[in-house]
Amino acid sequence: MPRDTLNRDQIVKTATDLLDAEGLDGLNMRALGKRLGSAATAVYWHVGSKENLIALAGDQAWNEITLPDLATTDWRTAATQMATELHAMLTRHPWLVQAFGSFVVFGPGKARHDDRSLAVFEAAGFTEAQADQAAASVFTFVLGNALGPAAADSLAKRLSRDSGNAEELMRDSMAKAHEIAAQYPRLRARLATASAEYAAAPAETFEFGLAALLDGLEARLAPSTSVRPGTSAAREES
Repeated sequence: MPRDTLNRDQIVKTATDLLDAEGLDGLNMRALGKRLGSAATAVYWHVGSKENLIALAGDQAWNEITLPDLATTDWRTAATQMATELHAMLTRHPWLVQAFGSFVVFGPGKARHDDRSLAVFEAAGFTEAQADQAAASVFTFVLGNALGPAAADSLAKRLSRDSGNAEELMRDSMAKAHEIAAQYPRLRARLATASAEYAAAPAETFEFGLAALLDGLEARLAPSTSVRPGTSAAREES
């Protein structure tokens, strides 16, 4: 495809599809040009560099998250919705979790998300500084939960590229891991569960942890109704 028939949106969408299929290590301009039916030089002309293309694809992924309307949604429902959608987006695009450690991925899409996240916690009644902490706490929680699936996806893709038999290699590796785990009673008792798989967690772990985190944040908003013995208030009441 000639350079003047390409456009940036088309390149970013195709790059996202390639990243989803092959991961970060599978993205190169030659492979992308082949998918586009164009020369790699034409792709470079539109996006400048591989690093810039990953930043563009990553930022576009943030636009997949639907932002809640705070005029009609209470803060906790809004926070749950945003965290759940962020987790789903990172699970759809596991390469983005890896990209955070190697590339600067920040643009209008992420800024749009981050601004609304802060607005959610300010609407709850947190101060600006507390809203910063609350938003960061929820984000790092979601990112941590997305790390396991991203690691498993990255490993499977690498094993497939290196040997072409990822399932067999994973079976052998996990068999050795199970031998080690079997030496510890609590791990041994869980070897037959889904959480014994590589980088896996029990079902509904994300929902459980998110609810617990939001419970803690909500508790910080609740005014204290108890009077501790020995305080001036307790002495006045006695």
